[in-house]
Amino acid sequence: MKLTNEDEIPMSNKKQIYTAFLCLLPAIIFLGVFLVYPMIDVFIYSFEEGYNYASGSYMGVGGYNYSYVLHDPYFIKALKNTFIIVLVTVPLSTGIALLISLALSSIEKLRDLFQTIYFLPYVTNTLAVGLVFMILFQKTAYTDGMVNVLINLFGGESVDFIDGPYWAKMFVMCFYTIWIVLPFKILILTSALASVDRIYYKAAQIDATPKWRVFVKITLPMISPMIFYLVITGFIGAFKAYSDEVALFGTDLNAAGMNTIVGYIYDMLYGNSGGYPSYASAAAIILFAIVFTITVINLLVSEKTVYYQ
Repeated sequence: MKLTNEDEIPMSNKKQIYTAFLCLLPAIIFLGVFLVYPMIDVFIYSFEEGYNYASGSYMGVGGYNYSYVLHDPYFIKALKNTFIIVLVTVPLSTGIALLISLALSSIEKLRDLFQTIYFLPYVTNTLAVGLVFMILFQKTAYTDGMVNVLINLFGGESVDFIDGPYWAKMFVMCFYTIWIVLPFKILILTSALASVDRIYYKAAQIDATPKWRVFVKITLPMISPMIFYLVITGFIGAFKAYSDEVALFGTDLNAAGMNTIVGYIYDMLYGNSGGYPSYASAAAIILFAIVFTITVINLLVSEKTVYYQ
């Protein structure tokens, strides 16, 4: 007598499967309503040419929206700004966080105090930190800013970091972004370093292994999953940058030349050039494709570089 697939599954396992499905059902419904459906809707909007939000009508279906966005100089500028922010801030913030975490891990006394101090910027409001950075860098009628005071002390000329040249504004933007994301990365990496089994270090100490080799052969491989996690989330977060730029340069980011892809999407929906959901949808799909591609590449690279215990 041949058993069917259902007969081969014990009743207890069936109950476990049903129970697991019921537990996941609320999350599945939530993701379907607030994530999957909006993504499908945005994808459809991106191909509807001349979509009118008020009447819900459009002139035709095609790829014109993508062509318009990809040839729009504002989008090209936003794309350039976003890639610069991603390529500069993600590696630098991760590297600096690793160095600080290593230093904190070597401190025995007051370690918790220093960890708390480094974590404070993460729990501070983004706009509040932006105002502090404006005070530090912005030139006004009364002062050139505290940073320019230091530059002048060393014989340099004052630079308008907020309304001045592009390189100065990008420097402040990258500096600000690194400052904002650094505390979270320090917290994660400090926890990862604390979880490394001390027996490996004891074995290396017995063999008189140099410290740099211990770091390369033991520490890095053991915390590589956390580094990979920070890199992936760092890339995704940097590509979604928008509020940081608003905190520094105001809401008219196109005038400041510091807009990002997310800022461009917002402008197309609600900004001065708003009322174009089809263009905004096309830009959103392009952003999704970029982030998805980079994430897949990182996952492929991680198969050879990340060590899972």
